Amino acid sequence: MINVYKSTADTLVSVPIENLDHGCWINLISPSAEEIALISKLTGIMPDFLTAALDDEERSRIEIEEDQMLILIDIPMLRNNQDYDTLPLAIVATNSYIITICLTLNAVMSDFTAQTARNFNTFKKTRFLFQILYKSAILYIRYIRNINRRVDELERHLRKSMDNDELYKLLDLEKSLTYFSTSLRANFNVTERLLRLRSSNQVQHLIKMYEEDEDLLEDVIIEYRQAIEMVEIYSHILNGMLDVFASIISNNLNLVMRFLASVTIILAIPTMLSS
Repeated sequence: MINVYKSTADTLVSVPIENLDHGCWINLISPSAEEIALISKLTGIMPDFLTAALDDEERSRIEIEEDQMLILIDIPMLRNNQDYDTLPLAIVATNSYIITICLTLNAVMSDFTAQTARNFNTFKKTRFLFQILYKSAILYIRYIRNINRRVDELERHLRKSMDNDELYKLLDLEKSLTYFSTSLRANFNVTERLLRLRSSNQVQHLIKMYEEDEDLLEDVIIEYRQAIEMVEIYSHILNGMLDVFASIISNNLNLVMRFLASVTIILAIPTMLSS
């Protein structure tokens, strides 16, 4: 699916692909091979850049080729069963366009709509790029807090009764935190490289950073650093909680076995006397 947008005054308008113009934002959602070929032909962007985010195992990175730059990051997503995962999002910046590519609709890009058009501008590619990164970092923090609240809720249930389903849910949340930790570190490295490249002649013609843009990028780095610290803390807490519950289950099993052994001995006494 191809959607083309352009900022006009204080709103965001949809533009037909035939009227592609300077300053447009092209948003690709799970594009087909034909759509990739069309966008590559119209914009001159390398097909490899347009297909980078279509592999969910791609690592976060930055690639630069003369008049185009690829920024690939992992964004958080919430699945139907309240599990969290990450998904690649590619952002390609050229002299004329900014292109975003993802496998599915996501909470990061869905925040950039006509209703929020006053907060961003498709012509200001650098700031728009950093706003996408900032939105991703904020979403990570929100989901990490949701995971922590979910862990607290499951802990209260487990204190009352040891249910296997609750333990499985805790394991799923632990897996989600592991995914987040790996992706956040990779994204953090990408943002730090962007900060180092701000004075490089290699990218100045692609992303021109003004003082406000640098401040926004530094805010992105701070948010990612905070998210990394949060995910580490909550991972330690969750791992410790699972260890405690494992010890409790083992202790309860020992108590049950001791009780059964006592019952067996008591029942064996009449049998011995009768024999």
